[in-house]
Amino acid sequence: MSAEWRCVRRNQDECRRYLDQFKVFDHPLKQSSITVLESKGTRAKALASLSESTSGASSTISLDPLSLALDGSDPLSAFAARQGSDPLSQMAAEFDGGSPVAKSGASASQKKSREVSCLLDMELIEPWGARRGAILNKYTTNEKLSIVTSFLNGGETIKSQTTMSEKVKYRLEQLDEFEEGTVRQMLDLSQQEYVVKIEQLNHELGQAWNTDQRVKALKIAIQCSKLLADTSVIQFYPSKFVLITDILENFGKLVYERLLVKGEYVRPGSKHPGPLPDNFTPDMVPESARETCQNWFYKIASIRELLPRLYVEMAILKSYRFLTANEFSTILMRLTRMIRGIGDPLVAVYARCYLCRVGMAITTDREYFKENLNDILDIYHTILNGGIRAEIAKHRITLNGYVSLFLPGLDWIMQGVTILSTDAQLDDILKRCREKKHPALLMQSIMQSFRSDFIALRAVHFVEVLSTISVEGFSRGQLLRMLGSILTHTAPPSEQRGAVLNAAWRVISSMGNVEEYIQCAEMWAQYTSQHFGLREVNALMGDILYHMTPNRSYERH
Repeated sequence: MSAEWRCVRRNQDECRRYLDQFKVFDHPLKQSSITVLESKGTRAKALASLSESTSGASSTISLDPLSLALDGSDPLSAFAARQGSDPLSQMAAEFDGGSPVAKSGASASQKKSREVSCLLDMELIEPWGARRGAILNKYTTNEKLSIVTSFLNGGETIKSQTTMSEKVKYRLEQLDEFEEGTVRQMLDLSQQEYVVKIEQLNHELGQAWNTDQRVKALKIAIQCSKLLADTSVIQFYPSKFVLITDILENFGKLVYERLLVKGEYVRPGSKHPGPLPDNFTPDMVPESARETCQNWFYKIASIRELLPRLYVEMAILKSYRFLTANEFSTILMRLTRMIRGIGDPLVAVYARCYLCRVGMAITTDREYFKENLNDILDIYHTILNGGIRAEIAKHRITLNGYVSLFLPGLDWIMQGVTILSTDAQLDDILKRCREKKHPALLMQSIMQSFRSDFIALRAVHFVEVLSTISVEGFSRGQLLRMLGSILTHTAPPSEQRGAVLNAAWRVISSMGNVEEYIQCAEMWAQYTSQHFGLREVNALMGDILYHMTPNRSYERH
């Protein structure tokens, strides 16, 4: 049986390209790599010459399949590594230093003691590193920035005062100046250029340290701390705080590790010095390391200006471990009271935030958290006083934008206060915050920081508070939307759900701003659909239609 073949015409216009074409710049089989940046976010090229102790270093991970499959060790070597040493070596180790079980038990107990050595080890609060990126992305600016330094090239020379009345003051200020070069001011920097200059300062600090120029490294840390007194571009201040404190943390880490190296001691029963254990005590530290540590704090105490003296001491606060084991609470309270001398409320809040960040990594004490919150509440009225309002107008930012600058620092302090706090203590904080004039900022921070179950149990009270307080600096809809988000994830008691919805919707329904209304309705619609039936959902949707239909309001949303 034969088949007849015939050609079929193809309509090119109806043909479809099944594979999309796109331009590529690398060969698909080319070995690829990923550059991993540490939390400091500095560039790999700029920091390639630094040692691993410098926190800005970066690493590159190869993705070559052969390299991943053959990691450099043959199977027999890997098996031997897993099996450990031979029996004779194990017996010798047991004879010298006790059985492996005893050693592992000791290391486990040391790990357990480290787990409770500070508040951060309890893992009850989100680490600061998780917030860093969000702050840098949110608080940006298009205005021109300036930086004063003597360790970077370029900029205009800052000339000394020539009037007779300033000569004595200038002589005193020379004690804080820098011998390495003339202090220069770099003007008209974009935000990206400013970040690059800060990265260069971090690089200079690492290079100075690696070449044994300890005094120069200290002076760079002092100069960076002085930058935190500048609020000329106020909307960028939270991001500036993040960048500068990265450098200070790097400096504090370098000092601490240097003291560890100098702190070698002779273990009992041994003839050769060795490194200090992780849980060392001051009596183990040799006298030379103690003197070096004291010299660092003496140098910092001689800084004349309050703000750099505070920040640099806070940066190396962990090094007090070489001098004392039980005075951290006293030191933290002393620094807390010193911050009272800072006049600008925004600068003071972030100084307190940094103190609390450092304190959480060295002690389990929480009293300094409470003291810092008390001090913030005592000066809270200055945040929105007349002088600050004039400053806001000068910076051409909205009141809402100004108040939101406090949130990252205040949230961190508020979350620290809530650690291990009882419901009665949280109720007292809530009461004190509610009684303040214009407490919207405090209520926003409370809802951001307090436990969601605590808020859900008091949902009716929170709706009442948010419905009656003055919300200057915030919108009432913004606060009610946040409360709705919390109650969507953590439901209030069943007997309160109806009262909460009625009280909240009464306020939401009275909002004249359509955008504010619909943002609240979006969140509370989820709450209604989760905990109520069709009747309540239909009533809510009807109210939404009623608000959006007149004058075609939905077209302006």
